[in-house]
Amino acid sequence: MKILALDTSTMMASCAVMDENKVLGEYSLNQEATHSEKLVPMIKEILDSLNLKVKDIDVYGVALGPGSFTGLRIGVSTVKTMAHLFDKPVVGVSTLEALAYNLPFNEIVVPMIDARRERVYTGIYTWKNGKLNTLMKPDVLNIRDLLEILKSYENVVVNGDGVKLHEDLIKDALQHKVQISTMGNGYCRATSIGEITYIKYKLGETMNYYTLVPEYLRESQAQRDLKEKE
Repeated sequence: MKILALDTSTMMASCAVMDENKVLGEYSLNQEATHSEKLVPMIKEILDSLNLKVKDIDVYGVALGPGSFTGLRIGVSTVKTMAHLFDKPVVGVSTLEALAYNLPFNEIVVPMIDARRERVYTGIYTWKNGKLNTLMKPDVLNIRDLLEILKSYENVVVNGDGVKLHEDLIKDALQHKVQISTMGNGYCRATSIGEITYIKYKLGETMNYYTLVPEYLRESQAQRDLKEKE
């Protein structure tokens, strides 16, 4: 069973192809070009390298967010189009859950995605018996408010682009209680999306490609500006 997984939640565009729980290839790119320019060529290149066609994909997995509003729309619409074209199942995955999945078997894992204005999209996760469990559901918080919450925990591991942005503040607040992930596990990776997709697919947790939508957690800047004018 071939899985195509995509993550366009942040500046990092990532796609991966898996054969059930075996990684066949992953392609990640962080550059100024928009996801609308680079995503489809990335998918084509990785499929061509594996001598596969889009019709060979059995299941699609995609990061639903939170993250960049524009990036999420591009990733979700791309998966919806391909899944609709070949009538294949799709699985939506929380970007925060996928980031936490990069750091297996740690006691407390806290992914942070930049939400601007000193805020981060975040959640608190822990590994138990080989499974990732949610201690705090995804939310958008001021970084200082999040750090106050985290002071009650020991052995916290953090990752995501919000960590790089607020690294000094995190270290000052949590000191010996916190570890920052390695660079390779610090960004959104399509392989984590793919692995979670496979797990959810086996559990029957697929979604309808007609109704698949991003999970923004907050209104877009355009929506907020409109409300302010009103």
